[in-house]
Amino acid sequence: MPSALITGASTGIGRATTLHLAKAGWTVLACVREQAAGERLVAEAGDAPGLYPLLLDVTNAEQIAAAARLIDEQPSVGGPALNGRLDALVNNAGIAIGGPLELIPLEQMRVQLEVNVIGQLGVTQALLPALRRARGRIVFVSSIGGRVAMAFTAPYAASKHALEALGDALRVELRTSGVQVAIIEPGAVSTPIWDKGRESAGSPVPVELEDEYGHVPAAMDRVLENAARRGVPTEQVAETIARALTARRMKARYLVGSDARAMLLAKRLLPAHIFDRVARRALGV
Repeated sequence: MPSALITGASTGIGRATTLHLAKAGWTVLACVREQAAGERLVAEAGDAPGLYPLLLDVTNAEQIAAAARLIDEQPSVGGPALNGRLDALVNNAGIAIGGPLELIPLEQMRVQLEVNVIGQLGVTQALLPALRRARGRIVFVSSIGGRVAMAFTAPYAASKHALEALGDALRVELRTSGVQVAIIEPGAVSTPIWDKGRESAGSPVPVELEDEYGHVPAAMDRVLENAARRGVPTEQVAETIARALTARRMKARYLVGSDARAMLLAKRLLPAHIFDRVARRALGV
């Protein structure tokens, strides 16, 4: 059976993709940061035999190295027998930090990029030998925000822009290795990523900047509530990832959701100042 390692498997798109592939007969290394999350995944997978939770934080170099060794070495009793080969890597782990760029603490910006960009590259580098042996596939879970940046989501969008660059470069660099690379670009998705981001985000608006940004938190709450209400289910993104992993040849990019297509079309067709006006109206600012 084919094998995949999925980062950020605890919730959202990672969870849905883990369960989808496991139930389709894949051997799945589901990367979680807490043992309890892995136990929940196993319970949700039911009788799917090939799901193996793996403690892996993409910012932890030792845990990344341990994952690479697990794939390379003979397993202990009950472990996955991969024999040094990995058919697919789904780089999904990510966080979202938002707010006015003027007020984003630089340390939070560093964390955003460390998780969403540096961590993804670290996992990819460590697992490329196993992927190359299998002539496997790499998926980067980006966002339409990776091509269309909106105000007050710049840290997240910047990280996704960077993922787009990694994916485009690797697709060419790995051509002779037979390793295919694709980028998944969902629009709004019903996932808790922004709720988590709001819990850890930002500095409050200082009094002297109330006129500039005092209305932003409420406006962002409205946008996120609308996104959660109209967002596609995580299972739809999981199905797209599975389709990419099983296609005879992966496409370079997969848009998911009608809003993602609409945003990309508007960005292409409208002059920048007109698009900015539309974006401000959509944000209510």
